[in-house]
Amino acid sequence: MTATGAPASAPQRVLSTLNEDGSRRYIRPKPSAGKFFTRRQLVAYGLMLVFFLIPYLRMGGKPLILLDLPHRLFILFGTTFLPTDTLLFMLLFVSVAIAIFLLTALLGRVWCGWACPQTVYLEFLFRPLERLLEGGRSGTLQIDRAKRVSPRRLLKYAVYFVLALFLAHTFLAYFVGVEQLAVWVRRSPAEHPTSFLVMAGTSALIFFDFTWFREQTCVVACPYGRLQSVLLDRQSLIVGYDYRRGEPRGKHLKDRAAAAGDCIDCQACVLTCPTGIDIRDGLQMECIHCTQCADACDAIMTRIGKPTGLIRYGSRDGFDGKSKHLLRPRVVLYPLALAIAIGLLGFNLATRQDAEVTILRGSDPFTVQADGSVINQIRVKVRNRSAADQSYSIALLGADQARLITPSNPLPVAAGRTVTATVFVVLPASAFHNGERKIAFRVVAATGFSGDFAYELVGPEREGEHEDSHEGDRR
Repeated sequence: MTATGAPASAPQRVLSTLNEDGSRRYIRPKPSAGKFFTRRQLVAYGLMLVFFLIPYLRMGGKPLILLDLPHRLFILFGTTFLPTDTLLFMLLFVSVAIAIFLLTALLGRVWCGWACPQTVYLEFLFRPLERLLEGGRSGTLQIDRAKRVSPRRLLKYAVYFVLALFLAHTFLAYFVGVEQLAVWVRRSPAEHPTSFLVMAGTSALIFFDFTWFREQTCVVACPYGRLQSVLLDRQSLIVGYDYRRGEPRGKHLKDRAAAAGDCIDCQACVLTCPTGIDIRDGLQMECIHCTQCADACDAIMTRIGKPTGLIRYGSRDGFDGKSKHLLRPRVVLYPLALAIAIGLLGFNLATRQDAEVTILRGSDPFTVQADGSVINQIRVKVRNRSAADQSYSIALLGADQARLITPSNPLPVAAGRTVTATVFVVLPASAFHNGERKIAFRVVAATGFSGDFAYELVGPEREGEHEDSHEGDRR
């Protein structure tokens, strides 16, 4: 604030979504048809269709993608991952990160402009509906200037609310499955308050994002734009303005100097930018490489009889007239690292068995019976990763005198489920040395799964055994 109480103004705009006095600057971009816009439309609506269909698709009897957090079960393209698959998760995330680095080094922010859900839904669903319901861009601007609630805007909010509910339910289906989601939808929220609150919160966030926050998600919240300085080099593909051809700028007049550049300063590229920047100012954090400025400029160039491509895909070195280098350190190292990560991931997936067995100690370490035998209570936890029901046989190794008592052997486990069975191992007290006895469990399934799992039984120490052991250590 100034001494007079008026809002202080910055010497220039800090962000494209803020006015100089710090108030919100609402971006109302003018859509520009063109070759890039048409291609982006096809990609966007294809991605929306994929997003809506994935929860209903199955592979190998399993959901195509299911991120079941409550049950700690993750299914990706028919492959089941468990929380214990830390190596697989690490390799998967490393592969995704390296792929993003490589994609950015080669193609710039193509993800932001062509495939990011924020861009796809805002530019090809919510903003088109806004222009339809509020009377085009001019109608939206008129409502903004009126600064009062308009019936058209209220109708838009109602439509946005329904869309937010639909997107939130679809998003929730990725985490609980469409079957469980259908059950929740038919029941009262009082019967599942937690899931209802999650759905309501997700709907509210989607409504808030696409109704008010909008492009600020890209400009303020998303860190990807700030990583450009380290992810891009001067050979990376970007959407840029050809300074050498466009400058000096000037209005298009027939008698203007022949030395003037092709840019006629019509502001079409600025009016169409969904983040409100001027592409002619160079590479900027706010630029999402959506190519709207390129389509707008190409239309103007065609109208005034100039070649298209004043704003186009290119590299910073290319715009400066420098030669292009296909082989650069990052485009060699990134693919090599990605190949190693994917290779390790594939190897571990190929060699991973279709069951996971965990041996756990029971609530009581051991009990001694009247006849002197020692009983160990043990829990055998079996996770069936396969898509079919299995039966797992449990046997003992390395203990000839031992008896295994199980409630069910073989142990039936349904596909994708976990069953914990309590078993008992009986051994004479003489089988223990210093209160310990090492054995192993062998778990076998008819499908070919087989694994040996070492375990250490506990029992009583015989009188004098502990002292004899220490005496032997001193010798």
